[in-house]
Amino acid sequence: MSEPGLKEMAATKTAKFGHFIVEFATPGIGHILKSAGCDFVLFDLEHSGFSFETVKSAIRYFEAARLPAIVRVPSREYHHIARAMDMGAEGLMLPMVGNVEEVRHIVNSMKYHPLGKRGVALQVAHDNYRGGSVADKFVAANKRTTLFCQIETSEGVENAEALAAIDGVDCLWVGHFDLSVSLGIPGEFDHPTFKAAIDKTIAAAKKHNKALGRLVPNVQTGIDIYGQGFDFVCYSGDVWVLHNALAEAIGKLREACR
Repeated sequence: MSEPGLKEMAATKTAKFGHFIVEFATPGIGHILKSAGCDFVLFDLEHSGFSFETVKSAIRYFEAARLPAIVRVPSREYHHIARAMDMGAEGLMLPMVGNVEEVRHIVNSMKYHPLGKRGVALQVAHDNYRGGSVADKFVAANKRTTLFCQIETSEGVENAEALAAIDGVDCLWVGHFDLSVSLGIPGEFDHPTFKAAIDKTIAAAKKHNKALGRLVPNVQTGIDIYGQGFDFVCYSGDVWVLHNALAEAIGKLREACR
C-alpha cells in the first residue's frame, strides 16, 4: 500500500512531523530523515542558496525514501513556481503571501488547464519521464500538487480567511519570525498582538477546513502548537540540529576531559 502524499496529509488533522533542509542536500538525506521518522521534508530555496539543479537532484533523493517534499521557492515569479513543479515538487511553499490576487497567480502558475495556466512540460521529472495521455497527465499533476501559503505579514493575517477560502490552497503556514517583524514586535512571540494574529490564522484555517503548519525550534513548542490546531509541525532544521547536538557533546567532552 502506498504511503500518503501531501495532498492526503493536508486533508486530515492528524499530526504530521517534518524537518527543514537549508544546508545538506546529500544523496542520503531523504533516507536519513525517513529513518528518523519524518513524514515530510521542507526544502528551502529562499535562504539556503540552493540552485534549481540541486532541487532536481534532491527531489529524487526524497522520492527514493518515499518522503514527500515541500519546496519553498524564493519568490512568486512564474518561472520559480513552474520550474519547481516541473522538477517534481509535490508541495509548493511561497514566502510573504498577502492577498487573494497573489494566491490566484500562484495557483495559475502551478496548476495545469483547466485549473490554471501552467506551461506544458510532459514526460519530464514531475511525471517520472513516463508517457501517457495529456488529459490524464493534467489531472494527475493537478491532483498531486499541494499549496502551502506562508502567512508571515500583517497583510497575510488580515486576509487569512480569504486566502483559506481559495480552491487550490491546502495549508496556511505561519512564518513566525517574519510575522513578528511585520507586526513590529520582532521575536516577541508571547506578545498579545502576535498571539491575536496566530488566533486569527488558526480560525481561518479551521473555518475552511485547511491544514495549518509552522516551523518550531524545539519539541515543547511543537506540542504546544499542535494543541492550538497546527497539524504540520516542522521540527527545526539541519544546520541547527547538527550544531546543537555537536555543541552539547563537545561541551560535555571538554568539561570531562580537563
